[in-house]
Amino acid sequence: MFADSVAMSRALTSLTLGFHIIFATIGVGVPLMISIAEFIGIKKGDAHYILLARRWTRGFVITVAIGVVTGTAIGLQLSLLWPSFMQIAGNVISLPLFMETFAFFFEAIFLGAYLYTWDRFKNPIYHWIISIPVIIGSTMSAVFITTVNAFMNAPQGFELNGRTITSIDPIAAILNPATPAKVFHVVTSAYLASAAILAAITAFNILKKKTNPYYKKALKLTMTSTLIFALATAIAGDVSAKYLAEHQPEKLASYEWHFDTERGADLILFGTLNEDNQVEHAIRLPNFLSFLSFGDFNSEVTGLEEFDEELVPPLWIHYLFDGMVTLGMFALGIAMLYLISLRIRRWNEEHPLLLWLIIINGPLAMLAIEFGWILAEVGRQPWILRGYMKVAEAATTSPHVGWMFLLFLGLYIVLGVMGVRVLRKLFKNNPAELELEQRFPHIAKKDDGQ
Repeated sequence: MFADSVAMSRALTSLTLGFHIIFATIGVGVPLMISIAEFIGIKKGDAHYILLARRWTRGFVITVAIGVVTGTAIGLQLSLLWPSFMQIAGNVISLPLFMETFAFFFEAIFLGAYLYTWDRFKNPIYHWIISIPVIIGSTMSAVFITTVNAFMNAPQGFELNGRTITSIDPIAAILNPATPAKVFHVVTSAYLASAAILAAITAFNILKKKTNPYYKKALKLTMTSTLIFALATAIAGDVSAKYLAEHQPEKLASYEWHFDTERGADLILFGTLNEDNQVEHAIRLPNFLSFLSFGDFNSEVTGLEEFDEELVPPLWIHYLFDGMVTLGMFALGIAMLYLISLRIRRWNEEHPLLLWLIIINGPLAMLAIEFGWILAEVGRQPWILRGYMKVAEAATTSPHVGWMFLLFLGLYIVLGVMGVRVLRKLFKNNPAELELEQRFPHIAKKDDGQ
């Protein structure tokens, strides 16, 4: 495999993006959660929410630092591993790549100001206002980099004569047909995963017999946010399905193992394929694929029979689609169950089983992000630039990519281990109860009295 430069280029890019997306997701979603917590704390005069925002901010800074390294690696690898792609598409995507970098620096400037100006304002609302540019910067960073991926799925804004690219219109490239659906899905799912991870951390602390009101309020905030963002992500998924049905039908058909063009197409959940590509052991929802695709239970959905086999993505991506949707529904269900438990007096919202489900939902939400990313990228195969350039044509021919893979693998292991150790020391040696007592002693005494 080391001798196959295309396979190794794909493996190294997958490794880098798979690792980076963890920190990129947190980088998009956590600033919003921080801002919400501080705003509630200011409006209610509640020190618990203020402390929540403080502590989340400290952890967030660590993840940003790791994300900078992995993000830089992606930029480096684009040129080293995919030179032919960058030769053609580089001039078109240079604007969104620059804007993504600009958005990050915009976020970093205000994050520094936010971090070092706690308690500096007589009116704390001015400190909260600084969080708004951080949210804008982090979200716009995701928006611009997602437009690059969208462009790879629906390239426009240029003309290609041989290997010469002309008539470049970067705005048209950014505003390609795939952009709205992809941006909506990426942003909402990042918010969902971040809320779920923060909820999981809080539930774990409560499970360790930490009954301070700080944790109860944190869990209520994060689980409410999880429900809202899970609903938004479900809507985004519906928008994405309708985009695929119209613009990338071969991708949707591969997701759903839809082989024959027909009206009233069934939605296939789970199942297996036999040697003749016949679906077995699946759950079928009659006419639901037609509804998902066009909002009409009797609409016609294009099947894989219409496409050249060489231009069809690998059919195993169906399992990733099922996994992503299942995990999304799991997050939605757990959030609803928790909030219902809050309303019904006889139910215990801190029951150990429910807390464990919330804890599990954290890593599963991030796994759903990984599934979604792989689904989107493999679902575009064999194209790197749909309709113009295949992956095999874009990769480097260097025989040394295997060594680069090992080098970056070592780097990511070191970064991952160091990140976990720093975060553990940051919070384990400074528990919320101790910090609450130091910063807000009157609140801590009140909590002890309860």
